[in-house]
Amino acid sequence: MTSDAATHDQRRAGSDLPRRLAAEAIGTWFLLVAVVGSGIMAETLSAGNTGVALLANTLATGAMLTVLITVLGPVSGAHLNPAVSLVEALARRLRPTDAAAFAAVQMIAAVAGVFTAHLMFGQPVTQLSAHVRSGWPLAFSELVATFGLVLVILGAIRHRPAAVAPVVGLYITGAYWFTASTSFANPAVTVARTLTDTFAGIRAADAPLFIAAQLVGALLAAGVAHWLYSPRR
Repeated sequence: MTSDAATHDQRRAGSDLPRRLAAEAIGTWFLLVAVVGSGIMAETLSAGNTGVALLANTLATGAMLTVLITVLGPVSGAHLNPAVSLVEALARRLRPTDAAAFAAVQMIAAVAGVFTAHLMFGQPVTQLSAHVRSGWPLAFSELVATFGLVLVILGAIRHRPAAVAPVVGLYITGAYWFTASTSFANPAVTVARTLTDTFAGIRAADAPLFIAAQLVGALLAAGVAHWLYSPRR
C-alpha cells in the first residue's frame, strides 16, 4: 500500500469513528444483557440445578455472540472486547487512539448491559458480586480461554472471514465448558460482571487476576498467530 493510500484509509477510519464506536457500544451492551439476563433466567428456572443453568447461560451467550458479530462486524469488526482491540492495534490494523476509544466504549457499554439486565428482571440496578472466583487454576483457565479465542479470531479472519461469527460463537460455547472459569475471556465483561450478584457475577477482588491472565493470553495468541499464519518466505 502506498503512503497516500494508507493516509487516505486512516482519514476514512477517523471520520467513521463515531459509527464504529456506536457499533462497539451496542454490541457490548447486548452481549452483557445476554450474559447476565440469561444467567438470571437460567438460575430462576433451573430449580437449583447448576449444570442446567450453566447450559442455558452458555447457549444464550454463544447465540448472541454469533448474531452480534454477523450484524456489527461489517461496521466495526465487532471486537466487543478490549483484548481483541489491543491485538488489532498491535497488528497496526487499528490506530492506538481508536483502540483506546474502543476499549473505553466497551467498558462503559458492558456496565450498562449489566444494569439493563437487572432492570428487566426487577433486581436492584447497582449490585456488587459476592461470587468467589479465585485461585490460579481459574486464572490459568482465563489465559487458556483468551489465548484460544484470539487465535481462533485471527485464524478465521485470515482463512475464512465469512465464518468469523459462527466460529467465535461456537468457541465461546465450548469454552464455557472446558475451562474452570467458564471462559470470561474479556476484560470488559469481567469488570461488568463484578457489578452483578447473580449467576454470572465475579467478586471484584478476583477480577484483576482474571484480567491480567486475559491480556497475557491475548498477547501470546497474537505472537503465535503471527508465526503460524504468516506466509512462508
